[in-house]
Amino acid sequence: MKKGQIYEGIVTRVDFPNKGIVELEGDKVVVKNAMPGQKINFAVSKIRSGRSEGLLKEVVCKSPLETREKACANFGGCGGCSYQTMSYENQLEMKQGQVKRLIDQVCEDYTFEEILGSPIEWGYRNKMEFSFGDEFKNGPLALGLHKKGSFHDIITADDCAIVDKDFNLILTCVLNYCTELELTYLHKLTHIGYLRHLLVRKAAKTGEILINIITTSQEDGFIGEVDIFTALMKQLLELELKGTIVGIMHTYNDSQADVVKSDRMVQLYGRDYIYEELLGLRFKISTFSFFQTNSLGAEVLYSKVREYVGETKDKMIFDLYSGTGTIAQLLAPVASKITGVEIVEEAVEAAKENAALNGLSNCEFIAGDVLKVIDSLEDKPDIIVLDPPRDGIHPKALDKIIDFGVDRIVYISCKPTSLVRDLEILQAKGYQVEKVCAVDMFPETVHVETVVLLSNEKKK
Repeated sequence: MKKGQIYEGIVTRVDFPNKGIVELEGDKVVVKNAMPGQKINFAVSKIRSGRSEGLLKEVVCKSPLETREKACANFGGCGGCSYQTMSYENQLEMKQGQVKRLIDQVCEDYTFEEILGSPIEWGYRNKMEFSFGDEFKNGPLALGLHKKGSFHDIITADDCAIVDKDFNLILTCVLNYCTELELTYLHKLTHIGYLRHLLVRKAAKTGEILINIITTSQEDGFIGEVDIFTALMKQLLELELKGTIVGIMHTYNDSQADVVKSDRMVQLYGRDYIYEELLGLRFKISTFSFFQTNSLGAEVLYSKVREYVGETKDKMIFDLYSGTGTIAQLLAPVASKITGVEIVEEAVEAAKENAALNGLSNCEFIAGDVLKVIDSLEDKPDIIVLDPPRDGIHPKALDKIIDFGVDRIVYISCKPTSLVRDLEILQAKGYQVEKVCAVDMFPETVHVETVVLLSNEKKK
């Protein structure tokens, strides 16, 4: 094989995340954005001993698994979805195989449970961060998602299938308004421009909607003495939506990084939070706070976590990397005490507020890095729940977690490749993997959650 050369082959399988495997001339070539069974043309981009990488150029023949039509016009070009033309049953089977292959690399005697799917396949997302830009250089203003494989180009996502129609109506209204005013968007290279993002949240259970328009401060931001988006606010409130808009905000963000954050916020209408309900508890979610993006899927995930945690009566539980404290609060009613540790201060404040909202007095939430905070925790846990960020747990923090010697650890992971690295360490230090269950929170995409139950061999 030669670098830059075009080859043709059949994708035998897809490994996590989205790594199509083509076996050719005795080598394995990894080609992203392909589906199992597709015949593809690809250009070799990297050559390594026994495993090379290629760039997808053309799908010559569809996969036998592609048994349905795409659900939105932009599928294929948009970087959001990868598997719309594959049945949901086949998506689940593929993701289950991806997780099991990874776990099997490091674990032998364990139970792999059948993957759990999302209760709804379409319109499941409760939050979207849309970007302003253009679809091609000097093209008309666009508002939506990045083109697949592009850092700059934006595709207008006005018929996105993984959000409900309220999101699409809101996006179209905002885009039309900004186009009429001839507002500019922030160019990533020059850092010149005004419009940055549109953030929309909608609670699945309560139907409450929060809208936040994020701009730079490079333009005046006012029409006369009135905020530039006040007229847009009136148009949004007149939309015929299934949900109810409870808050509209204009946020200023002058960060050079392409992130959604706030330097200053103007409240145009209502409040800056919505309420959502999960498994009988109520949660207050602010515009920037972390919350699982699939509310109904989160109920499936957290029910499995609660099952794996098992008996909690009179038990002391540590919820490390606790986010807004959702898991802690679901376990709290029958536990002695829950201590959550989370590095994002806003999330910790939200966790405290939500615990009070749900009448839970046995929850303690601490702001700080788990690696640094764990030494100062005075309580000795009986059970530890881990829900770290995508890159997994810092090795030094993992050693300290292991030193507690608890009977059970429940590990929730959104990146199984990081998970298996940490499982190797946990097993080497005396923990046995008992059960593993994949949970699909993100239909049509490459992502999947995994829940693992580990028990302490030394305490059996």
